[in-house]
Amino acid sequence: MTPLVSIVIPMHNEEENASRTLAALDEVLSAEGWTYELIPVNDGSTDATHDVLMRLAAADPRIRPVSYRVNRGRGYALRQGFNAATGTYLSSLDADLSYSADHAVRMVRIIMDDPEVDVVLGSQWMPGGKIVNVPFMRAFLSRGGNVILRWAYGGRIHTSTSVCRAYRTEVLKSIDLQSDDKEIHLEILSKALTLGYTVVEMPATLAARTKGSSKFRPRRTIESHLIFSVLQRPVWLYAMFGLVLVLASIALAVYLFIVFLQGNLNPERPLMTLMVLLFLGGAIALSFAMVAMQLLEIRGSVYRLHAEVRRLRRDARASVEDGGD
Repeated sequence: MTPLVSIVIPMHNEEENASRTLAALDEVLSAEGWTYELIPVNDGSTDATHDVLMRLAAADPRIRPVSYRVNRGRGYALRQGFNAATGTYLSSLDADLSYSADHAVRMVRIIMDDPEVDVVLGSQWMPGGKIVNVPFMRAFLSRGGNVILRWAYGGRIHTSTSVCRAYRTEVLKSIDLQSDDKEIHLEILSKALTLGYTVVEMPATLAARTKGSSKFRPRRTIESHLIFSVLQRPVWLYAMFGLVLVLASIALAVYLFIVFLQGNLNPERPLMTLMVLLFLGGAIALSFAMVAMQLLEIRGSVYRLHAEVRRLRRDARASVEDGGD
């Protein structure tokens, strides 16, 4: 029987948290009376995570681990979990329950109650969200990174980097995902918005990890946020840069015209050359903005084409399976 809800939990060296996390999810999901499957993904752990998951799975068929030997990153782990999921709705959470298990229930319920909603993001940075005992540096970098990314998304999203999310499974599986690391959260959001899916946020509480070691890597996180922000809104970036250069050249031209009227203009002055260079640089940047706009339209078309191809493949497989029955 197809479960109503699938929960995907990426795990790397989480032997201290695995049992507790799955038990907490079982408690909140059972309280709702939902049918469900738990899909912990052992991302090349070097501790006893694999053994713990196998033992739990042997005792409960609703626990369906995915495991492989080499650590491939959170994005790869999530993609494997998404591929294995069979539920109508899907949620993902951290293995240490830094977002408590009830977040999954609340997010899924939002989608169930509103047919227009496709994706729900748990957000500690939106009004009503909060953090509890999170180390200052992690909170500072997370907050700053999400402020930058909010600009990249046009001011619509407060928290775009969290694994705490819920989806209509058919929507998620229509998206061609390729990221192997934490930038998968940005990739999913970018492609979902480009494809026209409705994304909403829900206030969430992010708490500090109590067991196991943190997987947070500040440098890698900052790099991915900055690179993604530039790629997400290149039109705005090039346009603003070009406009600043053009305005600077115009201001310089006005100054030189005043000097000319005073009879003191020397055509060989470096300011003349600078004015020309500023204007040409601004014009080039503005032309890049127009090219970037066209490239974004092409990217959107490619995303939509991939989504349609994936849908047709799923329909074809379903037809073959129905025919076999």
